Parts: sequence; C-alpha cells; structure tokens
Amino acid sequence: MSSIYEYEVEKPNGEKESLEKFKGQPMIIVNTASKCGFTPQFGELQNLYETYKGQGLQILGFPSGQFNDQEFDNQDETMEFCQVNYGVSFPMFAKIDVKGENADPLFKYLTSAQKGLLTEGIKWNFTKFLVDREGNVVKRYAPQTSPKKMEEDVKRLL
Repeated sequence: MSSIYEYEVEKPNGEKESLEKFKGQPMIIVNTASKCGFTPQFGELQNLYETYKGQGLQILGFPSGQFNDQEFDNQDETMEFCQVNYGVSFPMFAKIDVKGENADPLFKYLTSAQKGLLTEGIKWNFTKFLVDREGNVVKRYAPQTSPKKMEEDVKRLL
C-alpha cells in the first residue's frame, strides 16, 4: 500500500476502522504495553492529546504483548487500565503484533517508512511514529524518548 490511509485497524470491540477517518490530521501512532517501565508515557501522551486535539492532533495506541508479555491478555483489562490509571481518552485499538511475520500491516508500513537506528523492526514498547496531515510518516521516536520531547515536532505539524 502506498498511503497510511489505505490501512484498516481493529477497534477493541472487533470492528474495523479505516485510517482514512484521520485524514488531514497529524497523528502519533504508538505501540503500547500496560506493564512496561515506559507505561507512564501514557500520561504524557494524554497530556499532548488534551493540549493539541483541538488543533487536530490524533494519538492512536496499539497494545502489544510481544515484549516480555507486558500487556494484559484481556482487551477490556487493557482499556480499563489505561483509562483508570492515565485517563487515556485518545483512540486505543485491539492488541496486535508489531514485529515479525505476523506483524500488523500498519506497523510493517510504519517501520519501512521510518527505519530505526539499528534495525527496521520495532525493538520495544512505546516506539512512536509521527505522521503529518498528508499521511507521511515523518519521524520515528525510540521507546525511551519522552512524548514531551516530541512536542516541538508536533507543533510544527499543526
């Protein structure tokens, strides 16, 4: 596929949703985990979302248990954890694989568009991708990069 808007993702309730819905809006797409040392980034992502959603920013969270099984097996537990502990109100989607042969096609696209420092693949939870209003993947951030450090890049896209 040649555009991020051609991908469909699965919502927690099993329904499919086209990324076309987010056309014209800058996005942060992130693979998440509820039981990871980087999990407090949910709070920072939520702060970015609350600050800039009025200007169009979308944050899309994709839970994955591929790194030391740090995500709940039950989708409802994941959603509840994110809401109760971090007040997450940005869209969260169904648990997926983000690396390997069963990686979700969206993450295959993201990693081919913005390669990592040493490898193309996702190395850990909370790898973040910044997408501009035209759907171009413009930057990739390492798991340890605080979402606060993304703010200037986000503001440039708004």
